[in-house]
Amino acid sequence: MFDLTKFDEYKEDNRREVKKAKGGLPVSLWETYSSFANCYGGAIILGVREREDGSWEATGLDHEDKLRKDFWDAINNPNKVSINLLTDNDVKIYEVSDGVIMVITVPRATREQKLVYINGDIFKGTFRRNWEGDYHCTPSEVRAMLRDQTEQTMDMKILEDWDIADLNQETIQSYRNLHRSWKRGHVWEMLENEEYLKNIGAAARSKQDGKLHPTAAEMLMFGNEYDIVREFSEYFLDYREMLDPTIRWTDRLQSSSGEWSGNVFDFFFRVYNKIIKDVKIPFKLVGGIRVDDTPVHKALREALANCLVNTDFYVVRGVVIKKDQDSIVMENPGYVRTGKRQMLKGGISDPRNKALMKMFNMIGIGERAGSGVPDIFSVWEQEGWKEPEIEEQYGPDRTILTLSFEKKQAKKTIQNKERIIAFLEDNRVAKTSEIANMLGLSEARTRALLKEMASEGMVKASGGTKKRNYYL
Repeated sequence: MFDLTKFDEYKEDNRREVKKAKGGLPVSLWETYSSFANCYGGAIILGVREREDGSWEATGLDHEDKLRKDFWDAINNPNKVSINLLTDNDVKIYEVSDGVIMVITVPRATREQKLVYINGDIFKGTFRRNWEGDYHCTPSEVRAMLRDQTEQTMDMKILEDWDIADLNQETIQSYRNLHRSWKRGHVWEMLENEEYLKNIGAAARSKQDGKLHPTAAEMLMFGNEYDIVREFSEYFLDYREMLDPTIRWTDRLQSSSGEWSGNVFDFFFRVYNKIIKDVKIPFKLVGGIRVDDTPVHKALREALANCLVNTDFYVVRGVVIKKDQDSIVMENPGYVRTGKRQMLKGGISDPRNKALMKMFNMIGIGERAGSGVPDIFSVWEQEGWKEPEIEEQYGPDRTILTLSFEKKQAKKTIQNKERIIAFLEDNRVAKTSEIANMLGLSEARTRALLKEMASEGMVKASGGTKKRNYYL
């Protein structure tokens, strides 16, 4: 986050903040500590001021030893800071032309450590960071981080005011049919609805009355919208299709329309069938049966399920899925619990709604091992499409995944074309096999590259298919 050799290049952003600190520790330092810890982490640089053009100027520090002691005394005081995330290596002194500066590297707090607040006040002392600086978290943002602290996710809550009979029985039957086809002969197949729902984590017995009640996950998955909003007042699912620029919506599906159940299960399959309509299906037979499921289909199922199981259904603005001619955008309330870097890396699964995730897994949808998002990126790479984009927004918390269907010209392709040109400059003329051997690619891939270069006027070909030569 900080490299002294790049000092003259830096400007303040959502990861770096400078403070003069001439008269001692700035009061605002602790707000920045809280905001960095509650977002992506960052570096606080003391002994530096920001010029009008945004560049930095070192002003140096007075009595840096005392300043450092004051800092450690304060950060270890629970009345000042709720938790100390730092080690000795996170505070460093650098010598500059105008004296010394102190760099405090603040790590990103884990889900269990959040929220990080100051002055003993969880609602007034919790901050987050955006490009404008540090800002007070709203009560809604504070409550969202508190919900995410526990291992018992929000969808495991037992809804004691509801009975199994209050759920949409058609949706439950559709789910059971899918489970039966996915796992034929499963030991739960012959169970009555109540026992079946208990086993999949959709129902639980209350300690108060000993009766079986729906969990929040079951209400979300199998309930009716008019009942779901009584528990999740901000619950809203919205699909928008914009394929014709002259029409605002070419198709629209909303959970609140009253024309269908409005629950998560039915939304998933209605939307999935809409977003795959334009996916090209190559003709492929396995055992004499045509296979209509491609890696792109699987990636879209994974992305949609990931969007829903990571939604904070208590947060405003709801789930929005947008499809146009070139892309699909999936938005859900809630920040990324593992952090965006870990999400892209994969290997750790930490869904916001674990019970919902389990129910999707049981019908062959979703990935528990945490490899779902990397797999989506891999499929897009294989298809030659622009890399997916993941954006996190705060105030309110929101995660946005953009899946573009626009083709990209990879750096490797450009480099290979440059190597082909250099090779032909040296050799004047060459066969596909010779060029493939030079590139270390298959002849099929090399042939496709040469065909593309010919259409772009970079090379010309002579001879028949088997004896074709290429030259500039």
